[in-house]
This record gives sequence, structure tokens and C-alpha cells, in this order.
Amino acid sequence: MPEFFFDKRLYYTPIEFALSHLGGTWKMPILWRLQEKPLRFNELKKDIPHITDKMLTSQLRELESKGMINREIFPVIPPKVEYTLTSKGKKALPIIETIMKYGYELIQDEGIEYPPKEK
Repeated sequence: MPEFFFDKRLYYTPIEFALSHLGGTWKMPILWRLQEKPLRFNELKKDIPHITDKMLTSQLRELESKGMINREIFPVIPPKVEYTLTSKGKKALPIIETIMKYGYELIQDEGIEYPPKEK
């Protein structure tokens, strides 16, 4: 496969390029939660366990810069900000769903109890 440059970075495959948009622990869960309706920062924070404020802010900014989400600021006091999927972000949902289904299959193949029973 031919390599290519984008935004001052060398990519070796289209897969690597796609993962620069979706990869990491938090980007896909954020996109997945935005499929139903616009959400505010605190709604996302509440719905994604274990993510820190700093990491959520960072991931939202990165997703916005990649054109995957929109950030809309409403001129009210206190300020209101909502995040929504763009058409580019919506295109990622079938891919995320496929990865999620594959993850469930791997969990089942390994004999892992999922979801785990509460202690």
C-alpha cells in the first residue's frame, strides 16, 4: 500500500488513518453515546464511567478537530454547550457496532462472565 501524508503526519495504511480518528479508549464510547441525541459535557461524563474531566475534554476536542462531532455553544447564562455527531461521525457508528459485537464474541469465547455479577 502506498504511504501518504496528511496534516504533517505520515500514514502507512488507510487502517492507520481510520484509527487516528477512532482509536483509543474513549473516542468510540463518546461517539456511540452521541448517536441518540445531543449531550452536554456532564451528561457524557456521567454516562462514561472512569473517564476524567481532562481526558473527556481532550477527546472531545480531538473528535471536533477531526470533524466527527460538533460543539455548539448557546448564548445563555450559565453557558450551555452541546455535542452532536456530524455526518462523518455517523458513518463511524456501523464500524463501532461491528467492533463491539466482535468484542462480545471474544468475551464469550474466553468464557468471561459479562456483564459481571455485582459483588
